Amino acid sequence: MATATGAVVGVEALVRWHHPDRGLLEPGHFINLTEETGLILPIGRIVLGQACRAARGWQDRFGVPLTMSVNLSARQFSNPELVQEVADVLRITGLRADLLCLEITESVAVEDVDRTISTLDQLKALGVRLAIDDFGTGFSSLTYLKRFPVDVVKIDRSFVMGIDADPVDSAIVTAVLGLANAVGMVTVAEGVETAEQLDHLLGLGCPLVQGYHLGRPAPRDLTEVALERNLRGADTPSAAPSLASTA
Repeated sequence: MATATGAVVGVEALVRWHHPDRGLLEPGHFINLTEETGLILPIGRIVLGQACRAARGWQDRFGVPLTMSVNLSARQFSNPELVQEVADVLRITGLRADLLCLEITESVAVEDVDRTISTLDQLKALGVRLAIDDFGTGFSSLTYLKRFPVDVVKIDRSFVMGIDADPVDSAIVTAVLGLANAVGMVTVAEGVETAEQLDHLLGLGCPLVQGYHLGRPAPRDLTEVALERNLRGADTPSAAPSLASTA
């Protein structure tokens, strides 16, 4: 994630599978299977641990607090041990709780609203930041947003894709920005792939952006190189790629 000035303020952990025959696979090729088999739980623990360990290492190396965003699947979010697992990872890695941002999609959030609020409240008590991902793709956004103790709203890429050419998309993003600001939440625009999209979002006052125009997913070592360039001012304006964790 980057600000309007191009400064990196955070990265997002992504999981990839090094398949012995098919090479590096993106989540769309295996996440559903891990959900069905329950493997998503141990994989999720590995990703969370690696992500927090990396964030703590970068904080120590660069002296700059970077937010590490980690996505939670539906099965992870419903896991009764989730809160304790997050607490344990923060304790073991020594990462400041407010530098970890846990993301759930809007569809997961509205499956069981009471349970969602209870779980989010417990995570919030740990001091972590919380985000609603893919905002705008569900049907209950406005109804429940004020009830969820979240810090960040991430505008779905489907609205960002045509923002520089479609006045409807631009109007929707403007409305979300105003709504989030009114309730004290930070807005992140996802899927920024062109300079035109970025310019339009900055013109609307969007505070944070992420996407391929800023940086593509990369392994930890390459992400670290990109971070060093950005944070030392050698590659401004730009943003580091997301951290690609593998399991």
